Amino acid sequence: MVEQIDLTHILFILSAAVLIVPFFQRLGLGSILGYIVAGAIIGPWGLEIITQVNDIMHIAEFGVVFLLFIIGIELNFSRLWAMRNMFFGLGMAQLIFTASILIAVALFLDMPTNATVIIGFGLALSSTAFVLQILSERNELETLAGRTSFSILLLQDLAVVPLLALVSFLTQDTSLPESGRFAFIDAFLAIGAVILFGRFILTPFLRIIAIARNKEVFIVATVLFVLGTAWLMDIAGLSMALGAFLAGLMLADSYYRHQIIADIQPFRGILLGLFFMSVGMSINFGIFQEQFILIMILVLLLLSIKFLSLWLICRLAKINNGTSIRIAMLLSQSGEFGLVLFGLAVTTGLIEIDIFQILTLVIAISMISTPLMATIGSAIEKYLKTGSTEDFSNIFKSDSNKFIVIVGFGRVGRRIAKILRAANISYIALDNDPDIVTGERKNGFSVVYGEASRYDVLDSVGMNNANAVVITIDKADTAEQLTHIIHSNYPSMPIYARGQDKEHCIRLKKAGAVIPVSETLEASLKLGEATLAISGVPENEAEQLLKDFHETYYKNLDSNSILEDDKKYEED
Repeated sequence: MVEQIDLTHILFILSAAVLIVPFFQRLGLGSILGYIVAGAIIGPWGLEIITQVNDIMHIAEFGVVFLLFIIGIELNFSRLWAMRNMFFGLGMAQLIFTASILIAVALFLDMPTNATVIIGFGLALSSTAFVLQILSERNELETLAGRTSFSILLLQDLAVVPLLALVSFLTQDTSLPESGRFAFIDAFLAIGAVILFGRFILTPFLRIIAIARNKEVFIVATVLFVLGTAWLMDIAGLSMALGAFLAGLMLADSYYRHQIIADIQPFRGILLGLFFMSVGMSINFGIFQEQFILIMILVLLLLSIKFLSLWLICRLAKINNGTSIRIAMLLSQSGEFGLVLFGLAVTTGLIEIDIFQILTLVIAISMISTPLMATIGSAIEKYLKTGSTEDFSNIFKSDSNKFIVIVGFGRVGRRIAKILRAANISYIALDNDPDIVTGERKNGFSVVYGEASRYDVLDSVGMNNANAVVITIDKADTAEQLTHIIHSNYPSMPIYARGQDKEHCIRLKKAGAVIPVSETLEASLKLGEATLAISGVPENEAEQLLKDFHETYYKNLDSNSILEDDKKYEED
């Protein structure tokens, strides 16, 4: 009887992650290695608490799916097109060149010819999950090394489709033309269906969900689209991760993207951590102990071949030496798609089971080495850096300049946006009313859907790069709450808030607003100006009176003196 995953197993998985991962992060080794060690400890070759590794890995695959979705939604087709040279050039060159060397080595080791082709291409694939997680943790996705690595990884993910078809051909289940033809048709129809749905149906559908103002249903709808697209691609013979990436691209230009990123991030983080733990669980220490010398030689040989081939290709592409070494070290491991490829090859009889177990260990150990290799590569890159300013990150960044964040896009927010636009100042506005967002985007305003009370949404719109925040919400309690949230998460960010009256302005000031602007005061000043003019008060004298009143009002907002002044005026 097969033991099922129960609550006890889940508690042990969570406990291992909570206890071990922060420890590894404190040591500067990164979260990935911590997850792997945690998985190895509670896995079948550790304390034997978790033995259902295949079940865990099946669930954990969705971590890679959500990771690729987040990457896709943070891009768009124009930025992807800007990467075409690295994507097709470097990516294709790396895969073919590295696979050719690995195939030659496998033939030298006297392996069957058909098996060597799959082994060579499978080991040439790097780990998308490991590399992108490391780059994300270190905020290096927008660097030359980050974008070059991502381009190569994306090409590898696309190559999984023909490689899976190649396994079927080499096992002589079908002919290559027939296999390729049907795989192409299925892939074409699946991709076309996703594009059509994303282009004409998805945004109106999300708008209907958003109008209902039910946050949970909105999250469910987003997860449904991601997993549905992944499932459709899986049926068509494509990888689920590639389907998720395409789903992300469909939403990259949507004004719901920031809210979606915030909603999906928790799923991505938890499931991706589970994926890394499953890698640790899958390490067969029995075979590793028996074949220790052979496996370590194969791991070192694999890392050396991939490092040299990647470094050479990057240098031929005229990437500086330090960055080339960084990229080569970062991508020198083999990845999760190699395991998928070898798993299919075993089931079809193309690769023997004992070879498969050794290959699995080689891949797992090479993945474990990734954080260390990345750290060494980064150190070498810094050491070799000679002040060269070569960097292509400007191609990919769209939000690199400073801008203003407007929270709330009613009448006041819209007028502020018009003023900023007239002054050629960049801004992005947040509103949680889908009707306002849809209507004002048609009018040319840069407004997106999202809950400004959530840190992950604010982070998604690039709050760290903003010059200031303007809160235009007309509800007193909501404005005060948002001021406090933004000030708590971004203490150095200047906050300008719309206040209703003097008491409200005092509360906003205490919550963290640099300047709370009172609606009643500004209206009073304008009416007072008109009244003084019609009463015959000289213009210079009237201007000075109003200026003094204005300065006194805002100068004393941090105390209750305004209330005392107003009482005095009322008595007078």
